[in-house]
Amino acid sequence: MIITKNPEEIELMRESALIVSKTLGMLAPHIKPGVTTLELDKMAEEFIRDHGAEPGFLGMYDFPNSLCMSPNAQVVHGIPNDKPLQEGDIISIDCGALKNGFYGDHAYTFEVGEVKPEVKELLKVTKESLYEGIREFKLGNRVGDVGYAIQKYTEDRGYGVVRELVGHGLGATMHEDPEMPNYGKRGRGKKFMEGMVVAIEPMINLGTKRIKQLPDGWTILTADNKPSAHFEHDIALVDGKPQLLSTFDYIYEALGIESDEEDEFKAKVYGKEL
Repeated sequence: MIITKNPEEIELMRESALIVSKTLGMLAPHIKPGVTTLELDKMAEEFIRDHGAEPGFLGMYDFPNSLCMSPNAQVVHGIPNDKPLQEGDIISIDCGALKNGFYGDHAYTFEVGEVKPEVKELLKVTKESLYEGIREFKLGNRVGDVGYAIQKYTEDRGYGVVRELVGHGLGATMHEDPEMPNYGKRGRGKKFMEGMVVAIEPMINLGTKRIKQLPDGWTILTADNKPSAHFEHDIALVDGKPQLLSTFDYIYEALGIESDEEDEFKAKVYGKEL
């Protein structure tokens, strides 16, 4: 059952989402060769708690840490450890926060130093596919419209779209209806309703779409051990259109990146962007 949110609840969800956004922005300058994912995880937990929230992932389904840290061929759900990141790595950082009874949950794949051109292109296309999907999250559309947009954009460029892992509704629980696959057919699936909040999160592989799981019961890898990219935003359906609750702006500010990619999806109150 889809649980819609009223305007007050959406603003509370925005607060939770922005704590995640700020956490990722805080981490961004520290993601360098030599740092361990466990060090980053500890920094994130402290930052989230200092902002009056609880780490959303810690203990959920018995997950042992605050961040899912998935380098290179790891798709998602990697467990932080004491292995230092190396020059040329990429790493997906998926973060959650619980505040005021609502979750924020989004992810960004970072470059560690200089990465290979084909990997840089994978990240670029995966992030672009996220916004292709977000554009389809509007009244009159269905789940399949979002999945189709992401699938077409990435498969047309030769990448593999993970099937077994999907985005989801978001609210007082981390995973609500509907499931939001990154593949699909136009006009299929559940219909979007005003007040819905979802997490859209393309997981796109440089090679095969197939995946495997490590014996730890969590870590998902590509079956061919080629790199995978993962980007995720929290989006509310407001006045029939998609509105971002999360943002990559804090990451971009920390890394000195200029971008207008989010502008069309940002809320405006009294003519001012939130």
